[in-house]
Amino acid sequence: MSPADRIIVPLDVSSEREAIALVDRLPQVNFWKVGLELFVSSGSGILTVLKERQKQIFLDLKFHDIPNTVAGACRAAARYGVDLVTIHAAAGSEALQAAQVAAEEGAIATQNPPPKLIAITVLTSLNLRSLAFELKIPLELTDYALQMALLAQESGLAGAVCSPQEVEQLRHTCGNHFLLVCPGVRPTWAEAGDQRRSLTPAAALKAGADYLVIGRPITAAADPRSPLSEFVTN
Repeated sequence: MSPADRIIVPLDVSSEREAIALVDRLPQVNFWKVGLELFVSSGSGILTVLKERQKQIFLDLKFHDIPNTVAGACRAAARYGVDLVTIHAAAGSEALQAAQVAAEEGAIATQNPPPKLIAITVLTSLNLRSLAFELKIPLELTDYALQMALLAQESGLAGAVCSPQEVEQLRHTCGNHFLLVCPGVRPTWAEAGDQRRSLTPAAALKAGADYLVIGRPITAAADPRSPLSEFVTN
């Protein structure tokens, strides 16, 4: 893939109308992320729209529940024909394994390719202090992220979501075939916003990221038709 093909842009809006307007405004984007705000506020219709336009879809709903519930959610998600689906690794190995089986079942039922399930390791809004003092997890943040990624890999998932600051260690340990998706990526000229553990796009790719989630620097760009390659060079 070219660097531009590795960019996923989030549809961080609250209505299907706004989402379609953003897709129309940025025709050069081929991979879109549908998250909780848009999915909860407007339902699955946007997934149909994106499929009709032959776009790739990252369904980022971060499932985290008991195994049976997580499995049911992943089975349903697979029926939409999405490409990536997120589930919290902290749900545990039983839930992760059940989710993988259910996603394959849902895809077969609708004759879609199965989505790649990727595990949330540590949210990029968290830092070492919040991990230790709020969540009471007595591990270094990088060690905990690695543990969650290994749990996902051992459970049969395709990859993990991690901050760009952990991607090099995860790539080295989990190997080249384990998919790594990095949010919290910001060009040097962009504000960090609510991302605590960020790197530039070029640095994240060099460290081993497969996909970069880049939002506001692209969606709020002065020239909406700027080539995506411009956002991964610094």
